Amino acid sequence: MVEQKRRIIDANLNRASEGLHLLEELARLMLNDAELTQKLKTMRHEIVRGGLTFNKELIQSRNSEGDVGVDIEVPGEGGKELPIVVVANARRVQEALRILEELAKIPGTTPGLETDKFKKARFDLYDIEQKLLSKLLRRDKAGRLTGLYAILDSQKLGKRSHLEVAEKLIKGGARAIQLRYKLDNRGELLAIAQKLKGLCSESGVLFIVNDYLDIALAVGADGLHLGQEDLPVAIARRLLPIDTILGVSVTTVKQAKAAEGDGADYIGVGSMYSTSSKETARVVGLERLREVRGVVSVPLVAIGGINKDNAGEVAAAGADGVAVISAILGAESIEKASRQLIKAFEAGK
Repeated sequence: MVEQKRRIIDANLNRASEGLHLLEELARLMLNDAELTQKLKTMRHEIVRGGLTFNKELIQSRNSEGDVGVDIEVPGEGGKELPIVVVANARRVQEALRILEELAKIPGTTPGLETDKFKKARFDLYDIEQKLLSKLLRRDKAGRLTGLYAILDSQKLGKRSHLEVAEKLIKGGARAIQLRYKLDNRGELLAIAQKLKGLCSESGVLFIVNDYLDIALAVGADGLHLGQEDLPVAIARRLLPIDTILGVSVTTVKQAKAAEGDGADYIGVGSMYSTSSKETARVVGLERLREVRGVVSVPLVAIGGINKDNAGEVAAAGADGVAVISAILGAESIEKASRQLIKAFEAGK
């Protein structure tokens, strides 16, 4: 009976170690997250830690050839997306830890098993799993912020409808549409946001709400964008769903580093040039964009006075995307202007 118990312990220690190692590699090599990597590595070493006698007993109890579970196939174990791999391996580790925790309670099972150690690791992993999954889901979305990030400014539309203009932007190649609404009618804003979210979802385009956390939550927006005077980034990150991206506007390197540290998934840098869309905008220029590119790892969206004539140099300075208002909303053909700007940006890359 002792031999069989040791086989169970050995199998679950191996299962937990293997699952944690995979999660650790994802945190390290996919997300470049030092904090999560260290937590997972420490947990893995703590779990498998044991003296020579302890490990010798476990290894001696192994019987791989006689294990009836080797040839059992599990339905749905084929190709998986990365977030599913994270959940599956976290669950695998959590189950193994629970088994070890319960076996450790049995007197005389195997010296070296500590119930509290496995219990703590299991609860710590619940939190790590959430953070790892959240970062992976948001990384995929933020990675789509390339090329044209169109800002749909309500005050620049005239008599045109938001939906009409958004359709033209999408046909022109916009990868993301941000709704900027500076009027006081929140009921109208909600209705507009709901329609735009529907259109963007159907078209495979990211829909981002500027400023208003409540509206972003109400319509299930892909993202929220904040300025320096808006809700603090860390608070917004805590309130948003784990797969909703968060963008922050910055003018300095210090602000950019703080935004990334607080949970921003992308950063808007500007103004690149003087712009009629925001007369009070502070022009920081391409050199600031290069400086920010050198200190953060998240995608950068440049903004302010960008058009088809300068989009190439903005791309060359390190921008992943360009946020544009006047150059496209003020054009005779929104669709044509969008394509021209995208072409110029890609040429600069």
